[in-house]
Amino acid sequence: MAKGNMNARERIEYLLDDNSFVEIGKYVTARNTDYNLNSEKAEGDGVITGYGVMDGRMVYVYSQDASVLGGSVGEMHAKKIVALYDLAMKTGAPVIGMIDCAGIRLQEASDALEAFGNIFAKQGQASGKIVQISAVFGMCGGGCAVMSAMSDFTFMERKEGSLFINSPNTLDNEKLNPAEIEKDEIENIDFVCDSEEELLTDLRELVSILPSDYESKNFLSECSDDLNRVIPELNDSAYDAQYLLKAISDDNLFVQIKKETAKSMVIGFIKLNGETIGVVANQSVNGESVLETKEVDQATRFIKFCDAFSIPILTVTDVEGMKTSREEERKMARILAIYTKEMISSTVPKVNLIVGKAFGTAGVIMNSKSIGADFVLAWPQASIGMMDPEQAVRIMYAKEIEENDDQIALINEKTVEYAQMQNSAESAAKRGAIDDIIIPDATRKRLIMAYEMLYGKKQRNEDKKHTTI
Repeated sequence: MAKGNMNARERIEYLLDDNSFVEIGKYVTARNTDYNLNSEKAEGDGVITGYGVMDGRMVYVYSQDASVLGGSVGEMHAKKIVALYDLAMKTGAPVIGMIDCAGIRLQEASDALEAFGNIFAKQGQASGKIVQISAVFGMCGGGCAVMSAMSDFTFMERKEGSLFINSPNTLDNEKLNPAEIEKDEIENIDFVCDSEEELLTDLRELVSILPSDYESKNFLSECSDDLNRVIPELNDSAYDAQYLLKAISDDNLFVQIKKETAKSMVIGFIKLNGETIGVVANQSVNGESVLETKEVDQATRFIKFCDAFSIPILTVTDVEGMKTSREEERKMARILAIYTKEMISSTVPKVNLIVGKAFGTAGVIMNSKSIGADFVLAWPQASIGMMDPEQAVRIMYAKEIEENDDQIALINEKTVEYAQMQNSAESAAKRGAIDDIIIPDATRKRLIMAYEMLYGKKQRNEDKKHTTI
């Protein structure tokens, strides 16, 4: 096996536990004989399907074989994938799709179009019931790109993977260089890996911390880390989302999603006392801690996934507002509304940790108590309010400042006063907006205590079909 150049079967064998794969539908071949298709050897109709175990857990796998009709999707190719989904939903196990496909099989025309539709329908039925993961190793165009997007998570091998709806050379008035194409592709990917081996290893790690289906509740594992571990470094170092999440997690495990595209909102999974926790954390970029539409949209889908599979949510808040630009302004209100609706409607345990600023509307929608957080903790230096205290003072005392001979002294005096009365963690705690103020080094053990307290949470949304937001 050449490194970084596995075939369809080798990828399955690398992913699953040794000698655990059982193939289904090995003898299936295309029925269509148009364009002399019957003269081509098409074993399995371009896709290998079956089941096996991963760390002892059942998973279903399909792997497209680019050496057979380019791995193109036709009638029987799709029928095998659909049958796999039916088995997975009956048994409550994840489906992992390995995509390496030339796209739709042109020789089968309308039959191939219906085939894609059957796959889409089955993915829609499975969504929220079982975990769906796609891994892109080669081409993933047209309908296959939709298949990957309908999955819960998508991996892609950086060098050979290619995901698109319309081929780049069909875009009117666009001259894209390879770097631009790669950037566009990565926007639709959750994990970008430098080799096939890295991709399959990372995929195993992700599956190992997720429940198999929506009835499995949260996936629990043994915790060998100290539940009362104190982290003194958090008292002295400046807040960094990735550092904090690794520091508080069991054995420093942090599985980050959208690592290459989500910068101001860090998203991923940690473990606390063996329990998987989904995390959305603000992160300052270039000295600015704001919400951006692209990353809020990514967080929305993540929250929806966590809620569907009963994974508790942790938000880490340090935000001063929304990014200001004409481009952002065009879509910000709608995207923030959808994000807020998902946060409100999620019924899993929700904890908010305020480590810095929680200003204005941005602070409210980052899982404040007013929109449904079960428990809110804050570090002593947290600042919760409408805006930066000095900005508020300049607005409230504009006339007095203008008439005062020592404007700087007055601004400083009023800023300290406003910060203590209206913007401090203590003032928020007095109003019940936060439940406790904690020393940063105790963050891990206090979060574990919070989720233990919330473990038996029972909440059902009111009886209606769905929201319209």
